[in-house]
Amino acid sequence: MVQEQLVPGGITHPAVLYAMNTVPRHLFVEEGLWPQAYGDFPLPIGEGQTISQPYVVALMTQLLQLKGHERVLEIGTGCGYQSAVLASLCQELYTVERIKTLLARARKNFDKLRLYNIFSRADDGTHGWPEHAPFDAIIVTASGPRIPQPLVDQLADPGVMVIPVGDRESQVLTVVRKEKARVTAHELENVRFVKLVGSHGWAPR
Repeated sequence: MVQEQLVPGGITHPAVLYAMNTVPRHLFVEEGLWPQAYGDFPLPIGEGQTISQPYVVALMTQLLQLKGHERVLEIGTGCGYQSAVLASLCQELYTVERIKTLLARARKNFDKLRLYNIFSRADDGTHGWPEHAPFDAIIVTASGPRIPQPLVDQLADPGVMVIPVGDRESQVLTVVRKEKARVTAHELENVRFVKLVGSHGWAPR
């Protein structure tokens, strides 16, 4: 996976490559999908959600440019794979998931892998986690029609956020930076994510 997908795709951050090489991706999907777990595509994880393809996980992680001392907020725990990758690269990870059954499964894997620097809760992720703000980095693993203002408010200065933004069918991976009280957004590449449901995202159907 690392040598055939990530390196040719432009993932160069040594710590990100190490994390992607060591976190057992197959543990985060159903056993019947284990033979496909390291393929270059997303997989279903139940509840209408997916685990992103390895390249997207690595790209979003690399864009955060973590050095190991950061407090990171993740919106959309899902199965917990992205969380596990991040946990090995930062000091503390706070992750929010609105679907309780997915979060319960993710927590079991966190315990199994002894990832004790992950703090999680079930809630509307578009509100962030204000009690523990500010965050040096924020990663959003679902797409919204706009960048949620509560997340911008909870981003440290300086700080970086990676989020897919767009309509219901297609989105653009966007890097948001806050520096000296100035917020900028830079669009990178087209992506497709599940919807960011919440007060500052899409309304539930």
